[in-house]
Amino acid sequence: MTHGPRHSDAVFAGGGAGPRSRAGDDLRTSGFARIVGHKTIRIDRGRTIPPPAEGRGKDAEPAIQARGRVAPGRIASLLAACALGALAAGCNSQPVATTGAIEVADYRVRHPIVLTDGTRSLDVFPTGVGQLDPRQTADVDAFMLEFRRYGRGLLLMEVPRGGPPAQAASAERTATVLTRLAAQDRISAREVAVTAYAVAAPSLAAPIRLSFQRMQAKVSDACGLWPQDTGASGFAFDYSNRPMWNLGCATQSTVAAQVADPLDLVRGRPEGRIDTVKRVRDIGQLREGKDPSTTWHQDGQTDVKSQVGQ
Repeated sequence: MTHGPRHSDAVFAGGGAGPRSRAGDDLRTSGFARIVGHKTIRIDRGRTIPPPAEGRGKDAEPAIQARGRVAPGRIASLLAACALGALAAGCNSQPVATTGAIEVADYRVRHPIVLTDGTRSLDVFPTGVGQLDPRQTADVDAFMLEFRRYGRGLLLMEVPRGGPPAQAASAERTATVLTRLAAQDRISAREVAVTAYAVAAPSLAAPIRLSFQRMQAKVSDACGLWPQDTGASGFAFDYSNRPMWNLGCATQSTVAAQVADPLDLVRGRPEGRIDTVKRVRDIGQLREGKDPSTTWHQDGQTDVKSQVGQ
């Protein structure tokens, strides 16, 4: 009894069945080639590819291709298509989508401290017959020193006019004392401009006002503005979890008023002179393996200067 070819047998030209692999390998799982006479038969995954027909020669060989291989012409077509796609993507002229504006929530951005020219003034009240008490004398000396360091232009002195005769005479004598104090602080008479202003209420004290222009640190906008209701202004704002507009304005104004030199807000100061004696002493103690720090005794009897010199 004859049986047909099994699935694992190689079928050759002429109808014969080849022997089954003794190793039990299924010939359908891999390509296989066998030479029968002068003809080469290829077996690819369970199917037999017949040899080229007689008389066709080598022209028919390129038509026989194993499964899974890509022709060189197809690779070139794919590369050309990718290049055209890249060029088309580069020609896209649509703008990039951006998000909308976001409201500023930082109080340092809402109420920034800026440097601007402002008026520095001091009110001096005449006391007695035309003298200055020690408190106001110290205030005037500090004001004159500030004018010499940071002042621009002239020192303006405004003397009240139109009050009672006794008050007017006291104001004139006080103005003379202020001019003498300015000369003692090395401010010449050419740098002082004296003018008068009308007294609005004779029953009230009328001071002599000193003023000059200088650079100051101030908040750019006015404080005390409340654009939204602090109670219930609207659902969108109440649930936005954002602070009120006026928050931080008073803090910024206080910081600006406490700065003696506005340039400190712009840049730091250069390094000052070093203490050569202390530095040499500390380096020597480090070389000897000692602690260079200073020992402080809070007994109320030890002199601090003697501790620093150790």
